[in-house]
Amino acid sequence: METYNRTSDDFILIGLFSPSRIGLFLFMFIVLIFLMALFGNLSMILLIFLDTHLHTPMYFLLSQLSFIDLNYISTIVPKMASNFLFGNKSISFIGCGIQSFFFLTLAVAEALLLTSMAYDRYVAICFPLHYPIRISKRVCVLMITGSWIMGALNSCAHTTYALHIPYCRSRAINHFFCDVPAMLTLACIDTWVYEYTVFVSTTLFLVLPFIVIACSYGRVLFAVYHMNSAEGKKKACSTCSTHLTVVTFYYAPFVYTYLRPRSLRSPTEDKALAVFYTILTPMLNPLIYSLRNKEVMEALRRVTQRLCSVKM
Repeated sequence: METYNRTSDDFILIGLFSPSRIGLFLFMFIVLIFLMALFGNLSMILLIFLDTHLHTPMYFLLSQLSFIDLNYISTIVPKMASNFLFGNKSISFIGCGIQSFFFLTLAVAEALLLTSMAYDRYVAICFPLHYPIRISKRVCVLMITGSWIMGALNSCAHTTYALHIPYCRSRAINHFFCDVPAMLTLACIDTWVYEYTVFVSTTLFLVLPFIVIACSYGRVLFAVYHMNSAEGKKKACSTCSTHLTVVTFYYAPFVYTYLRPRSLRSPTEDKALAVFYTILTPMLNPLIYSLRNKEVMEALRRVTQRLCSVKM
């Protein structure tokens, strides 16, 4: 690992890959994923905005998921790409805190939003007559606002702690972004109290939401099994499988990373797992929700036809 002058407040981000041919190939692959994520999430937001058939609570929540993913990947990849291209791996102390704050805010907001989306499907399938009351526009706004507020509060607590502890070892963070647990390996004090708070936060904002999601979809699948309509079963199963795919890709590596004790963690494994929830998931979400969703594909066709008719 590179050494660094301790008299400076800047950190060094070791990065995801080394400057080699393989590293260049991986870098180009990451940039391609980044561009796909930008295009996919922007397209999803615009499509939901332009097509009135998608002005429903489910797609309102989905547009927020795309907005979060758009900001999520933009918080990580541009800095990582800049470090690789220009060879300057430093990031200021304040810059590291800002990146960490936005990463944690968006991570928790997405986890809670996915829970809200699972609740939306649960009510829609299990209590269809109560759906307009239970999932009104006001309820959607409250769920989205709550996700952002809880994410910001959790992020403030973790980032504030990370910025106020003394760092007396190497300033080289063995990661490709300012992940607080990776930063704390450089601290010159015992951080067991913080590790306990990480465990509590992970349980509250990742494990419990995942249990709620699993229970919601379990109840949904039970209701689907007793449906008489074959078309209704097909549509419900398609929607649920789409959501479960997204949830698995996001929660599984996140929970596995943050619930492990420090003694069982390795920087290489942490970085590989982080790729799933910081880079791959924001790219996969719009693909999964568009390619496996008939309503979205029909909306895309309508909007395309409308734009073509306007040009003519």
